[in-house]
Amino acid sequence: MIKSNKTKIHKTTEEQIHKFWMQKALLLAKQASNKNEVPVGALIVHTKSNKLISQGFNLRETLQTPLGHAELLAIHRGSQKLNSWRLSEHTLYVTLEPCVMCCGAIFQSRLDRVIFGTFDPKGGATSLALPKHNHHTHFQGSILEKECKSILKDFFKNLRTKKKETP
Repeated sequence: MIKSNKTKIHKTTEEQIHKFWMQKALLLAKQASNKNEVPVGALIVHTKSNKLISQGFNLRETLQTPLGHAELLAIHRGSQKLNSWRLSEHTLYVTLEPCVMCCGAIFQSRLDRVIFGTFDPKGGATSLALPKHNHHTHFQGSILEKECKSILKDFFKNLRTKKKETP
């Protein structure tokens, strides 16, 4: 906080912005969980204006398509809203590290940044950001990592419990 005379001016840090949007992505992940979908939420924000452009949460089971990932839905909706496949100057916030398929869509859509909550040791593919690509996306993980990891662990724990109870 910067004090100027008698007026208090609050300076919002980049970390605070990332946490704000990740909390919104977590709310989307909870919506996915309520639909018995893997709880992943994603949203696209215009980087400079900090304005929400689009959002999505996993709908793979609901839509019965492998393309029902939160990131892909947010990217598709953002492109439709902006009437452009290019999403440069935009940031994707997602609760889980994107997979190979989603990283491909991220590169193709020219997103500048991806901020994610928790790493996915089995399916995460942010290491694919190789210098040979014609577009470079900045990836940053571990934003509200504990909360993002917790919603996934709880979901899969409940799923295993349900399977044991079903004859």
